[in-house]
Amino acid sequence: MSSRRNFLKLSAISLTAPDVFTSLKNKNNFSPRKENADKDFLQLGIAGYSFLDVTIEQSIAIMQRVGINTLSIKDFHLPLNSTQEKIDEVKSKFNAAGITIYAVGVIYMKDENELNNAFDYAKKVGVNLIVCAPNYDLLPQLERQSRTYNIRAAIHNHGPEDKLYPGPKDVYDRIKNLDKSIGLCLDIGHAMRAGVDPAKAVADYGSRIFDMHIKDVSAAVNEGKSIEVGRGVIDYISLIKELKKIKYSGKCSFEYENVMKDPLPGIAESEGFFRGVERAIE
Repeated sequence: MSSRRNFLKLSAISLTAPDVFTSLKNKNNFSPRKENADKDFLQLGIAGYSFLDVTIEQSIAIMQRVGINTLSIKDFHLPLNSTQEKIDEVKSKFNAAGITIYAVGVIYMKDENELNNAFDYAKKVGVNLIVCAPNYDLLPQLERQSRTYNIRAAIHNHGPEDKLYPGPKDVYDRIKNLDKSIGLCLDIGHAMRAGVDPAKAVADYGSRIFDMHIKDVSAAVNEGKSIEVGRGVIDYISLIKELKKIKYSGKCSFEYENVMKDPLPGIAESEGFFRGVERAIE
């Protein structure tokens, strides 16, 4: 396993961000890899936070290079108060590159006004999924607006330091009696830091998991650091087997939080390891 990881690492690092950005400009030299479209494979995406320190154009270049074509967009690339014209402009850039924005978020909701604005925003963007973190008292309003807008809401767990939703059970216990349009965005790294095996979380809450943030962590403790998939303590064999077992149909979106100014090598390595495990257990 270690030799395979080293191969993936070296292959990813050889594809530097400047090379990719140059290649995007010179389309004659650019051959984006295509994701395997086999219906039996899990659907991959990118969680927008991965692109915190790069531009929209650089984000597009990275996604094309690794062959992932679905994005959950963050507000630093598309602010919550954007006009419809601005939203259409940003969407057109991604659409022209063959990339679909499938969700918005994570959006934090501390009052009803923020919650209502989030649904208006999602409607303008044209997505049917909001990844969010609402205060407890807003859950009835979240349920009402989800029904009104016909937009699902996936509440994100943020690890031991999160006072609202440290682990997936903390989300599930709050939403289990709400409308089925309210579910979870399972962040497997934060779940692991909170002492929850991601595969068990999938088994326990699978029907209400709408989205997933994929990463690895250095240790299953509060202080565990986010690292490339395959280098940490998460059991990806068990996780992927469980996802297949429940016929998970949402996105497995990589959220790379290590080297933010150059996320390409880490995303490429993470995708390569994930797909390698998936193929090995077919």
